[in-house]
Amino acid sequence: MSAAQHVPPRPHAWSRRFRAMSAPLLALTLTATSAGAAPAEAAPAARDTARVRPAELARLAQRLVDAGAPGVIVRVTDGSGRPVEIVRQAPWAAREQRLAAGDEFRMGSNTKTMMAALVLQLAAEGRLALTDPVEKWLPGQVPGGSAITLRMLLTHTSGLYDYTLDPAVLPAILGRDDRRWTSRDLLAVGVRHAPLFPPGTRWSYSNTDYAAVGAVLEAVTGASLASLVRDRIARPLGLGHTYFATGPNWRGRYAHGYEPDAAHMPNAVPERFRDVGGAPRGAYVDVSGNDPGWGGAAGAVVSTARDWSRFTSALLSGELLPPAQMAELRRTVPMDPERPQDGPGAGPGIETGDTPCGTVWAHGGGMTGYTSTSSSDRDGRRSAVVLVPTEFLFEFDADPELVAAHQALLGAAVCAMFGRPAPDGPAAPGREGAGQDG
Repeated sequence: MSAAQHVPPRPHAWSRRFRAMSAPLLALTLTATSAGAAPAEAAPAARDTARVRPAELARLAQRLVDAGAPGVIVRVTDGSGRPVEIVRQAPWAAREQRLAAGDEFRMGSNTKTMMAALVLQLAAEGRLALTDPVEKWLPGQVPGGSAITLRMLLTHTSGLYDYTLDPAVLPAILGRDDRRWTSRDLLAVGVRHAPLFPPGTRWSYSNTDYAAVGAVLEAVTGASLASLVRDRIARPLGLGHTYFATGPNWRGRYAHGYEPDAAHMPNAVPERFRDVGGAPRGAYVDVSGNDPGWGGAAGAVVSTARDWSRFTSALLSGELLPPAQMAELRRTVPMDPERPQDGPGAGPGIETGDTPCGTVWAHGGGMTGYTSTSSSDRDGRRSAVVLVPTEFLFEFDADPELVAAHQALLGAAVCAMFGRPAPDGPAAPGREGAGQDG
């Protein structure tokens, strides 16, 4: 089908994908590891655990590729100091470039964890407080901002409408708009809609919260988000391939990201992907050159599996934050109103919940062409990073086999970081399990 013949999906369906690809990935991870098993009370001690089972992870990674994913990078650290890295790729995608474990990757909403770390660092320095109202730092820019605190922004309890659901952002999501979005631009798009609920009364995932966080960081420091990520996180931790993207260009070798059924996107479907065995529906387009600027403080960071594992380890171990701010990081609000006591909880830029293999601290991210998940234990000694170079997983008509294969791999990776085998037979999700709006 030509681009002229193709009917683009509704803007609402497309724009909501970035939102749905973010925090609900924790729920997907929990679902994948919890079928038929009770939550673990605590992570197992290192001396009691078996090592990561590479063969099982490799099998599940291949299952995901066989189900239609262009490829996958898995990196698991179980506390032994010997990470396991697994890379699998579909033959049709390998014609562009062989996927490698160290490839740079668009981390999508995992960016929020890094932005939250920056806010907590500034709080530790006394330059701001999580109890500060937004109005203090962004006067007149957020209606009702005197009742919204920075902590509400960080934990998605502000009630602000998600800017990625506004049709104005859709051209950028599709790669048709190369304008440079600022934090204040994105915030303005979100706040022109009525709030969803009074501040602090509920939890609802909103990228606008982090557009506001980005604007606050810039107002407090007078520095760009790119320089804050570089100077406060990437350089101190030696993250050579982690940066806040300020345009479509990459700094090193990168994973090519693909969108399925993307004839409505620029350059349509390259002929080399037509009728190639293993390419689902024969309709993938390379979107690696799209500008991620529309993600801003909510989703524009680039990293690698190794770098991200190092960052989460430093964050959760207390290397980046003093004790008072670590306590704030771990102070959560309920994400599920029906399970306020034992359901998943949201902290600043991170979520937590129980799985049969241990309690995880996690986040996920989706950016056009890229899906990422990151899970750690409470102290950052163990981690599991799974990167898939396409954003197909939360389409409402997503192939159930793809979703089930991704679930199985996420569950096995989480259990592997605790040195435990995944429970047998993780259930394939229905549409609810595949991801919801916050």
